[in-house]
Amino acid sequence: MPKEKLSIVKIGGNIIEDETSLNDFLKLFSKLEGYKILVHGGGKRATSIALKLGIQSNMVNGRRITDAETLEVITMVYGGLVNKNIVAKLQALNIDAIGLTGADINSILSKKRPVKDVDFGFVGDVKKVAYQSINKLINANFTPVFCAITHDGNGQLLNTNADTVTSQLAIGMSPIYETSIYYCFELNGVLKDINDKNSVIKHINSNTYNQLLEQGIIADGMLPKLENCFDALKHGVQTINMGNTNMLTQENDNFTRITL
Repeated sequence: MPKEKLSIVKIGGNIIEDETSLNDFLKLFSKLEGYKILVHGGGKRATSIALKLGIQSNMVNGRRITDAETLEVITMVYGGLVNKNIVAKLQALNIDAIGLTGADINSILSKKRPVKDVDFGFVGDVKKVAYQSINKLINANFTPVFCAITHDGNGQLLNTNADTVTSQLAIGMSPIYETSIYYCFELNGVLKDINDKNSVIKHINSNTYNQLLEQGIIADGMLPKLENCFDALKHGVQTINMGNTNMLTQENDNFTRITL
């Protein structure tokens, strides 16, 4: 018997920060057919609120160092302000959303990242997704909205990369569902030429990926994103889509689809 489909959609900080973009996205998300999960971060909002509280944000290679003070801000912003705002807006669109961290219903268990060259502080690497517990919510017609916070099972919350939360949720749910990921950001997709926003590469598989790496087309911030994608595809995820929020509509085909 074929598995039912589950879409896992991740939105980036630029969408969260812009009220109009967020409202437009949530309307599209609410119309997306079938079972779905939403994942969000909120790094830009966390940085600006930390600043108001006199807390400096330290970044290394684009990743946040999460000390105890920063973790408090992230918990307030991701788990409170951003998450509940999204949940309330989805309720207004008749989506029965439920806001979650990885600690809720023990859904996403992580371990604190070991110190190598850099001590990232209270940052988690995902170990386990409680897919049966999450499935109970989906079966009860709730739409889970996860923020990028997990826990270690010993009472410690951990800041966790939102792209990773998305891919690990998709891998974790794949024993039950045919899972697809939608990474929504401000670009139309993976671009051949970073200066030409219409130069979208519409399909990438493992062969073309290696060619794009050799040509230096995939570099910098896109590298970890795509490494994450292929890891997810190797572990049971069906397809991964990258582009702006319009890829959630049937009419739009101008985005990047990634398959094995």
